[in-house]
Amino acid sequence: MKGDEFIRVELVDWAHAEPLIRPIRETVFIREQAVPEELEWDGLDRQCAHVLAWNEQGDAVGTARMQANGTIGRMAVLKAWRGRGAGRALLEALLDLAVRQGLKRITLSAQAHAIGFYERLGFHITGEPFMDAGIPHRKMVKALTPETDFPRPDK
Repeated sequence: MKGDEFIRVELVDWAHAEPLIRPIRETVFIREQAVPEELEWDGLDRQCAHVLAWNEQGDAVGTARMQANGTIGRMAVLKAWRGRGAGRALLEALLDLAVRQGLKRITLSAQAHAIGFYERLGFHITGEPFMDAGIPHRKMVKALTPETDFPRPDK
């Protein structure tokens, strides 16, 4: 695995960052994974917290969002930047935000190929496999406070 080569991750406002976020998600979800546009653009972006990962040249290379209820989604990193720490930094930025907001847990729907990535960051599978946009997923959860305990069914 290559080292962390991007320069920063920052919380951004959808209204100002949409022109940077939209091409990343279109590339990853719509073009690479064939997610229908109407599923990708679900109308929730204005109400979500968004983060962007930037490389040394100042190009946006990854993005993710979190709903007010602590659901993380739309995590996308451009192919050339995968495995270089951007995804982890995006997720850690949203986890930090969730802690600052006093949330007790974070949930997400992980694509099956990414389950190991999320498990390494403390997430646990909580549901049965399901399909979303033709892609296998699993619901996952991470407790943000020590006293929060969630059942962990067998994988």
